[in-house]
Amino acid sequence: RRSLLKGAALSAASVAALGMIGCAPKEAGSADDAKAGAAGGADGKHTWEVKPEPIPADKVKETVDTEVLVIGGGYSGTCCALAAAEGGAKVTLVEKDAMLNGHGVGGTGAIGSRELDKLGISFDKPVEMERWVSTCGNRCRESLVAKWFRESERCMNWFLDLAEKNGAKCMVTVGSRSAVHPEIDCYHMISGGEIFEQHTMADFVEYLFESEAKQHGAEFVYEMPAVQLVQDDAGKVTGAIFEADGGYVQVDAAKGVLLTTGGYTSNAEMLRACNPMVDRCVTLQYGSPNNVGEGIKAGMWAGAQKDSIGAPMIFDRGAVKPGENAGIISSPGETATFVGTDKQFNLGSQPLMKVTRDGKRFVNESTPYDFCCFAAAEHEGGVFCQVFDSNLKEDVKRFNTIGCSRQTQQLLAKEADTPLDEIYADQLEKGTMVKADTIEELAVKLGFSGEAKDAFLAEVEKYNGFYDAQEDPDFGKEAYRLSELRTAPFYGIWYGGSLLTTVDGLRINEDMQVLNAESQPIEGLYAAGDCSGSIFGNNYPEYIVGCACGRTITFARHAVRHMVGDLS
Repeated sequence: RRSLLKGAALSAASVAALGMIGCAPKEAGSADDAKAGAAGGADGKHTWEVKPEPIPADKVKETVDTEVLVIGGGYSGTCCALAAAEGGAKVTLVEKDAMLNGHGVGGTGAIGSRELDKLGISFDKPVEMERWVSTCGNRCRESLVAKWFRESERCMNWFLDLAEKNGAKCMVTVGSRSAVHPEIDCYHMISGGEIFEQHTMADFVEYLFESEAKQHGAEFVYEMPAVQLVQDDAGKVTGAIFEADGGYVQVDAAKGVLLTTGGYTSNAEMLRACNPMVDRCVTLQYGSPNNVGEGIKAGMWAGAQKDSIGAPMIFDRGAVKPGENAGIISSPGETATFVGTDKQFNLGSQPLMKVTRDGKRFVNESTPYDFCCFAAAEHEGGVFCQVFDSNLKEDVKRFNTIGCSRQTQQLLAKEADTPLDEIYADQLEKGTMVKADTIEELAVKLGFSGEAKDAFLAEVEKYNGFYDAQEDPDFGKEAYRLSELRTAPFYGIWYGGSLLTTVDGLRINEDMQVLNAESQPIEGLYAAGDCSGSIFGNNYPEYIVGCACGRTITFARHAVRHMVGDLS
């Protein structure tokens, strides 16, 4: 047996299957089997309900030993590799792509850190924990939420040490809290330094986690997609099999296997079955196109439970043209696609006046990002329209939102002397933003007609009255987040949700061990990041800004420390 893996070329069939896990082809590289796996299982069952046959031993061309096996090279996986290597364990991380992934990294939440201490920011932890649990309707493992509240500060301080060592700085977002939907100021944005200013988020994890992990002896292998987990007769997970050029490679892990393969934002079958809200209100897929639920399916084939309640991470930033609807537009068996093709349009997260196709307001616009999208799902097309006038810069400054929605405030402040038409020239040219000299002209350009147009014009007049009175009797929005629509030119944008990831995954306990149908740990199997579940239900509680990335690195480090027996 050899202890060193060499990267293997990715076969054409693997690319077609987006990783091949779950296909379990009879012959390596079978494109027909890959298509079958993508379209659904036997007898009309979903692919995760049909456990594939074990890979024949004669197809395994090489077996390799390690102690900790990490499958997936994103934020969670690379953090796991570093934690294991720091603890002295022999660790191998295997990534199906040719490079690491880093979606969402850099902005990480924590309930406590030395940076928050400097600003005098503290939290009533029992109150905030209860709000988290209530937000997901108690459809979570409350003790797991409590663990993040206890351990996130320690993890964040470790992260800050690592960032500063590499020349980066931390900026904590602090803003006025909404009285209606209070937000927690715990968002740590790592920025500054050459490696963060000149590289992508994938480079972030490469420079920050991979390079540090390699210094401690961690091994990273690329272009080897996982196919299935290996279990002994007692059901213990002892390793995994990966597809390599010309056959398969088996990696045996003495201390455990950690699944960090992300969610399933690009798997239309899983989205429709497990996250139906996505099909009702999303217009843009903005997560990783390679996240198709491989690790989740592999865990379920090994006997694991998955969260029964979907929890999509949706931002109100999926700009579309007038008349376009939300929903998955790809056929069954295909990669999930939506009508939106542009990047996220951050302006959608500002609490400006919003209406649905009937021309009427439908929600308190001063909400966490996904609330507006969920509310729009109750209306025609699952989309909503945001309108504003030429006082946008002053309005956004007054709104003073926090988290990544603050990017609009930063942009407009930076471009204080630049006309709005120049700032948003791309959107105006593409037709995802419309401009008019009068409110009536704006209504027509936005596609309102008949009763809907009359309702829209009346709603604008009423909203202006709310601004004058500094009170919103319809939905109770705070006075400082009201705005007027009187100064031409006027602008409007139709939006649906932008899907960043899914956060309903394999159920885990407080040590990140994956649980079976009886809620007992499957020995040798762990999960972290978006591949894991148990902590969110229905949605992502975005009022605790950055909590998804925060729990990712906190739980990733805890999983490895439990695996190697170091919970000091």
